[in-house]
Amino acid sequence: MVTRRLIISSIGLGVLGAAAPARAAGMPAAIEVDLRGAIDASAHGVRPGGGDRKSKAFSRLLEEAAAKQMPVFLPPGDYVVSNIDLPDNTRLTGVAGATRILYGGDGYLFACQGAGSIVLEDLVIDGNNRWLDDTVEGLVHLAAASDVRIENCEIKGSSKSALHLERCGGRIEKNRISGAAAHAIHAIESTGLSIAANTVLDCAGGGILVHRWTKGPDGTMVTGNRVSGIGARSGGTGEYGNGINIFRADNVMVTNNHLSDCAFSAIRSNAGSNVQISANTCLASGETAIYSEFGFEGAIVSGNLIDGAANGILIVNFNEGGRLATVTGNVVRNLRLEGPYVHDGAGFGFGIAVEADTVVSGNTIENAPRYGLMLGWGPYMRGLVVNGNLVRAAPIGCAVTVVEGAGTALISGNVFSETPQGAIAGYRWNERTTGELADGAEPFAHLTIERNRTG
Repeated sequence: MVTRRLIISSIGLGVLGAAAPARAAGMPAAIEVDLRGAIDASAHGVRPGGGDRKSKAFSRLLEEAAAKQMPVFLPPGDYVVSNIDLPDNTRLTGVAGATRILYGGDGYLFACQGAGSIVLEDLVIDGNNRWLDDTVEGLVHLAAASDVRIENCEIKGSSKSALHLERCGGRIEKNRISGAAAHAIHAIESTGLSIAANTVLDCAGGGILVHRWTKGPDGTMVTGNRVSGIGARSGGTGEYGNGINIFRADNVMVTNNHLSDCAFSAIRSNAGSNVQISANTCLASGETAIYSEFGFEGAIVSGNLIDGAANGILIVNFNEGGRLATVTGNVVRNLRLEGPYVHDGAGFGFGIAVEADTVVSGNTIENAPRYGLMLGWGPYMRGLVVNGNLVRAAPIGCAVTVVEGAGTALISGNVFSETPQGAIAGYRWNERTTGELADGAEPFAHLTIERNRTG
């Protein structure tokens, strides 16, 4: 039987009847390599089983392989290790679903501080829900690693976050991440990071987080992920419980993701300028399905499907500098009046709410139990263009602020169907103060209302 191993020694061995290849420069004698050029860990004292007794040998093997810029291959089995510092040029591979790295406790599992390249692929990484010390925030904790690649791994059972990345670039792709007590992926101050095609399940604090300590360019791409079962065990009013959460990170793209059963938002961008949120499916959100809030400038929210939430899409907080957006081509349906906390502001039950310098066009809203559209909040409204939308099956089709100091809004060419309490009505905060505005009977200088159809 032909095996995958090749022994390279100082005396040379025949391989399948042929002469052995020359030993690589600087390579020690009797180092065992598989046919892919990866060091076979089992030939160097790192074998499955035996409890947490292999950590020193494991660390030594990674250091030696990294120094030679060679990958390490772990054959199938369970490897119980702890306190492993990943050196620069770590490349650790296994057999997907069969090579299992189990955290032994008493500190941390994988950590890195400063590296050019870190690669983990085809591994099961299991934290066993064991305690992690204060030096790390995740089962895999990487800091200042410029080129990270974590691919086709299963990462589960972390007592904190599963992956915690600080000032890292690279790719997190095609992984299955579940059962984290905090977040699945927490990326801070990223440098050209791609988070793609991952499956995230049943995490207690959040799904995929793209954060910065200080607001600025980030450029992370979050695409093609499937996220479900995200809780908010730590409570709050939106700090936790989001499928995808952007905070202070500019120039982020969130596209083509499938999100369901998140305790708060499917997608929440807080102070993220130039954010694009497009072509996502958002099902059964506990609070607002898609949020762009607080100090942002520039947001595109387009082509998303929302089914089931307390609110559909909110582009708000002009009082905190939130402005400049387009909301186009979305389908928002089946909303409800109840949320995960008692709201002391506008409340729940509306389809799309916007405040400043925003175009709302070509959206379809159905079954909003309060308002289909909500324009402005008190005096906080400026430069709204709302046209070509369809709203049906909502008590009020469009609620617009008529508080003194509110800026202008153009409401034209919309269709309002099955809006028994009015197609367009004026509000002072939460109090309705006008009759039907769609017919132009009550003009307001800051509003242009024309060519809308009701029925």
